[in-house]
Amino acid sequence: MTTTQLTTARIIRKLILGEDYRSEVVALIDAAFLEYAIDFFKHVVEAKLRHHSIDVDWYRQAMLSPELGKEDIATHAGINIKTVQNMVGTTRKEAVIQVSEAHYDALLKILEDLTGNSDELNLKLTIKFRDVSVDLSITESLVVINALAVKRAALRGGLWSTAGKQVEKPLMTTLCELHHVPKKHYEQTPPAEHAARKGREVDFYLVGDDGKRYRCEVKLMGRGNPESADAAFARDSDVFVADTLSDSVKQNLDGRGILWIEMRGADGVRQFQDVLGKLRIPFTPIDPAELPSALDEVLGRLIAGDSLSSVNMFSVREDAEEYQAEG
Repeated sequence: MTTTQLTTARIIRKLILGEDYRSEVVALIDAAFLEYAIDFFKHVVEAKLRHHSIDVDWYRQAMLSPELGKEDIATHAGINIKTVQNMVGTTRKEAVIQVSEAHYDALLKILEDLTGNSDELNLKLTIKFRDVSVDLSITESLVVINALAVKRAALRGGLWSTAGKQVEKPLMTTLCELHHVPKKHYEQTPPAEHAARKGREVDFYLVGDDGKRYRCEVKLMGRGNPESADAAFARDSDVFVADTLSDSVKQNLDGRGILWIEMRGADGVRQFQDVLGKLRIPFTPIDPAELPSALDEVLGRLIAGDSLSSVNMFSVREDAEEYQAEG
């Protein structure tokens, strides 16, 4: 049982019970950031111990070294790799190094102006690792804090997006399993003719008694991000599933003849049953009082069968479309 499976299961459970799933993603971000911060501080300690210069050149030499990955170089310099791409149109390593070094020089100038004209602020960061302590000057401390802030922002954007994408197919599978929908009436892998429609694959397919496949688009989005519903129109969807939906989006979906399911609140499961009924897909209704225990049983079975890890592990994609985290 992996962290990915457990996180996916917890998010799905909250969605189906109509609860706010976002606390699970926040916890995932916190864990990833703290793990990164500890590792980052270890590198800082080791780097400063190897360089005895009293200035900040040790940071440039060690933390902006061309031997590091381009994402690490950009982050250590205090800039997001996506920002580099927006600035110069590429993320080739040579370009990333050039932009990162220029940004780092500009950052040092800002810090010099900020700290050199004031005697009121005296900040010193002490890091102790394996009984060895190193002290960072105010400039060094602020460079480190800025790098951590950039990484936190990257983790936040990437994990919100990735968490949503990881859950989409398993959520629909869980709903079908929960209602004992025969396996021939749903599928994750589209037939060739459907994969080619609109140039984009949708997240899930429900299959009617006559073999007709209904395209299902899933978006875990906040009420404040109605633009995400555009995917339902762009991909010619028959069913749209979301965490929350605004009234205007619901009206637009109704006007286009697209069935919708809003998971947040008490009606998501009932709406899913209504969709199955309209599409003439056989299912067994579930007693709301039995939903929590039945859901635990289904999720346990899917985890045991490795059905919640059929997608890649949660990872940061700084260029990913960010899911709406508010609303």
